[in-house]
Amino acid sequence: MGVVKGPKPPNLLRVSTELVHIQIYRRFSVNVSNAMDVSGEARNNCNFQIPHSSLTVDHTLPVPEMKPSLVKLCKDLFKKWSNLDESHFSAQRVAGGITNLLLKVSVEEQNGNTVHVTVRLYGPNTDYVINRERELQAIHYLSSAGFGAKLLGVFGNGMVQSFIHARTLEPLDLRKPKLAAEIAKQLNRFHQVDIPGSKEPQLWNDISKFFERGAVNSNILLFISSNLIFDDNEKQKRYNTISFKEVHTEISKLKELTGHLNAPVVFSHNDLLSGNLMLNEDEEKLYIIDFEYGSYSYRGFDIGNHFNEYAGYDCDYTLYPNKDEQYHFFRHYLQPETPDKVSEKDLEALYVETSCYMLASHLYWALWALIQAKMSPIDFDYLGYFFLRYDEYKKQKDTCLSLGKSYLSGSKTH
Repeated sequence: MGVVKGPKPPNLLRVSTELVHIQIYRRFSVNVSNAMDVSGEARNNCNFQIPHSSLTVDHTLPVPEMKPSLVKLCKDLFKKWSNLDESHFSAQRVAGGITNLLLKVSVEEQNGNTVHVTVRLYGPNTDYVINRERELQAIHYLSSAGFGAKLLGVFGNGMVQSFIHARTLEPLDLRKPKLAAEIAKQLNRFHQVDIPGSKEPQLWNDISKFFERGAVNSNILLFISSNLIFDDNEKQKRYNTISFKEVHTEISKLKELTGHLNAPVVFSHNDLLSGNLMLNEDEEKLYIIDFEYGSYSYRGFDIGNHFNEYAGYDCDYTLYPNKDEQYHFFRHYLQPETPDKVSEKDLEALYVETSCYMLASHLYWALWALIQAKMSPIDFDYLGYFFLRYDEYKKQKDTCLSLGKSYLSGSKTH
C-alpha cells in the first residue's frame, strides 16, 4: 500500500508508505497445510457479514478536521460504539500516498478498554490501476485464511481493518536466508487460497489495460501517440520518444513464450515488495499484507516480481538474487517441510519460469508508471520510472528469452 508500487527509482523525492505499515495482522501457524485445508479454512470463516456504510471521509482534510467524520463513520459501522461521545475517539495519520491514506483510530470503550483500528482511505484516481471489487473479495477470503489484516468494515471510499504494531521489512531483509525461506513458505500457502469466481489469469489482461490507457489511442494498430497529454512540455517530449509499436511487439513475444511454459495459475499477490511483508520479531512471525494488486495469475510472475524487489528502493538490479539464492527460495517454496528433497528437475523448471516472468514484471510496472505519470497528484518522476523498468527489461530480455527457448527445446526432445 502506498505511493509507489514496485521498486523505487533512485534519487527521487517520494512518500514511501511501504516503510510505515503499522497494521494489525492476525497470527497464524507457519506450518504449511495442503491446498484443500487452506481453501477450506477460508470458505468456512467467510460466513459472517461485513458491516457496510455509505458514508465517505474527505481524505484531503487535516486529521483534526477529519475526526468528526471518522467518529460518525465508526459509529455507523460498529453499533457498539454508537453511544460514545467524540471524546472517546482519537485519530492519527500513520501513512499516506496515492493508493492509501492510513489512519489509526483509537476508541476508549465504556469498560475502559481501548481498541485500535486502521481506517484506510482510497487515494484519488486509483480505480485506473486497482480493481477495488476484486480487492475486497480477495481480502475477505485471504483474511479468513490468516493473511493480512482482518476486514472489519467497508464504506464509501475505504475500509476499516484490524491493527497491530509490526516491523515492515527493508529490501536488504529479503536476501537473508532465514527470512527468504519463510517468505517462500508463506507464499506457498498464499498461493493455495481459493478465491471464488473466475480463475482466469489476469496478468496479460492487466498489462493490456495499462498499455491501452497509458500508451495509445483506442485503435492500437495505428500506434498513434498520444493518448496522454502532459502540461509539462519536457515531459511530453520524453513521452513522445516511446515507441509503443516496439512495446506492443515485446508484450506479444513474451506472452507467446511464457504461454508455452505452462506455469501454474494461482491467486497471486503481484506486489510482494519488502514493504508488503511484516515481521513480528518477538514472535518471529512473518505476514504477507496488502492485496490491492492481487489476482489470479502465474506462479512465476509472483516469484519473479518478488525477486525484482531485491533491487530495493534505489532500483539497483545488481542485487537481483543469484541462482543459488533463487534455488534456496525455490526449495522452501516447493517443499516447505522437506526443502532438501526438491529435485534438480523441479528447481530448473521453476528457475526458467521465474526468469521469463520476471521480464513481465518489468513491463507491468513500466506501463503502470505511464498511467501514474498522468493521473497521480504526487510530485514524482513516474515517466522516468517507465524508462527505468523498460530499459531493465531490454537489458535482461535476450538472456532470459534464450533460457526459456532452450529449456522448451530441450523439453520436447525428452
